[in-house]
Amino acid sequence: QVQLVESGGGLVQPGGSLRLSCTASGNIFSINNMAWYRQAPGKQRELVARITSGASTNYADSVKGRFTISRDNAKNTVYLQMNSLKPEDTAVYYCNAHIVSRSYLLDAYWGQGTQVTVSS
Repeated sequence: QVQLVESGGGLVQPGGSLRLSCTASGNIFSINNMAWYRQAPGKQRELVARITSGASTNYADSVKGRFTISRDNAKNTVYLQMNSLKPEDTAVYYCNAHIVSRSYLLDAYWGQGTQVTVSS
């Protein structure tokens, strides 16, 4: 049993900042890629940022230069620092992780989602 628990969402004004956190727990052997996705009303879920086990990162063009993804392997946690937020960043943000269990099976897991609303 593996769970991803997210926190840090909320209301913020345009130009403001938020930091999202996602912590994995349970029957974990190792964690490979971790990522953040988001889904706005009426739109498809899209990849926002990804970080590999080697700490290589990539970002959607829409957030490049404003968002930073990082991870703390000792805490099984991935973060998304969001700066210079825009109304179009409003969405439900989901954590995703590829995790090898103690039985050496690789699976993808999702967090429950956290709402980010950017509005004046």
